[in-house]
Amino acid sequence: MEKNAALLIVDVQNDFCPGGALQITNGDRVVGPINRAAQLFAAAGLPVLASRDWHTADSKHFREFGGPWPVHCVQGTQGAAFHPALHLPEGTVVLSKGINPELNGYSAFEGVTADGRMLAELLRELQVRKLYISGLATDYCVLCTAREAVRSGFEVTLLTDAVAGVDIIPGASAAAIEEMASAGAQLATVEGLVLSEP
Repeated sequence: MEKNAALLIVDVQNDFCPGGALQITNGDRVVGPINRAAQLFAAAGLPVLASRDWHTADSKHFREFGGPWPVHCVQGTQGAAFHPALHLPEGTVVLSKGINPELNGYSAFEGVTADGRMLAELLRELQVRKLYISGLATDYCVLCTAREAVRSGFEVTLLTDAVAGVDIIPGASAAAIEEMASAGAQLATVEGLVLSEP
């Protein structure tokens, strides 16, 4: 892996996994590949970042306030916690998004760190040029994050075995992957990263 690379883990939270308020079928299958990728990046001394939905209880993202979604990932709740089997390396930078009740907060580029820095600013501080993206959901937050990363001038690689989608519209996840590839994202697998290590 390149020395100017970073791993971004998007929204691997309880509410998006089986049993959660907005569960993705087999959404927790991404945890194993993401853990392997995170170990690789950490061992190489490369940054690992993790975004999370962190909505207010009165968010307009929710149906009861006019939005499209059931209540999920409310700040401080168990549903908003990262999946318990997700092993974030020491030093992982967490970005919280969806904090503004007026906004959906799909893209991790809308997230902020505990000290108020946004993702693009942080990546430039870390001299990251290539972003490896994983997580949930392929057809919403992963797609929006990848789009914005490409627009912001980063090289993007989607780890296809480390993403899963909602697929409310059948085929939406496959279409999202095609859209990301058409926008310039490379497609790779975590297994491929393992094999590429010396």
